[in-house]
Amino acid sequence: MDVEPHGLAVGVADLAELCERGECVNHQRIALIMHQAGLAGLRLRRNHRTTLADPAAAKAGDLIGRDFTAAAVNTKYVGDITYLALTGGKFLYPATVIDLAYRRLAGWAIAAHMRAELVTDALVTDALAAAERCRGSLAGAVLHTDHEAQYTSRAFADACRRAGVIQSMSAVGNSTDHSLAESFNATCKRDTLQGRSAWADERETRLNLSRRLHRHNTQQRHSSLGRHSPIIYETALDTTSTSLVPAT
Repeated sequence: MDVEPHGLAVGVADLAELCERGECVNHQRIALIMHQAGLAGLRLRRNHRTTLADPAAAKAGDLIGRDFTAAAVNTKYVGDITYLALTGGKFLYPATVIDLAYRRLAGWAIAAHMRAELVTDALVTDALAAAERCRGSLAGAVLHTDHEAQYTSRAFADACRRAGVIQSMSAVGNSTDHSLAESFNATCKRDTLQGRSAWADERETRLNLSRRLHRHNTQQRHSSLGRHSPIIYETALDTTSTSLVPAT
């Protein structure tokens, strides 16, 4: 068992990388080594609510239908908000936008409070900037979210309209309709917190979260991509620029 910089453990999801290093093992061998070393996977408990729907707000239809795939880049995205606890009872909220074609994290924003400007920044500041550098434009792309108040706000609808983005929303109270984004958030939180219940301060949390988000694009291997990272997969297919989108 090896440990990467910044405390990210090499485990079952990194079997392909171990094989590339000449250390071909299976998941049972890793499980045995972890057991002998007294190691166990992390389990996160959700104890802070982020989905605060506005019943009076306008809703968009579900254009995804639980099909979290895309035939081409810049056609279908998912967006979501999660939280990371800080000491003193405070929270930091990252908002992300993921391209469904190759699971590339197209844009993200981080804020200390939940507000409509947070998701607007994720789309316009980061995702739109990513589209300009990597995709060319977001016009005509579908962005699928849940019914959080930030996503049903007039400010967010206006931002989507200006970018030419078509809004799509999951059914109220149905996490399956938004499972890819929620799975990404759970993994991101687990890798960032590394067993902690909270980070000591906002700056430290932002730095570690930014490293984790950057790692998703450049190092995180996905089974749907043949155990390659989004950047490596896109590079191999030569479909788009490999320039990275910086976090805010």
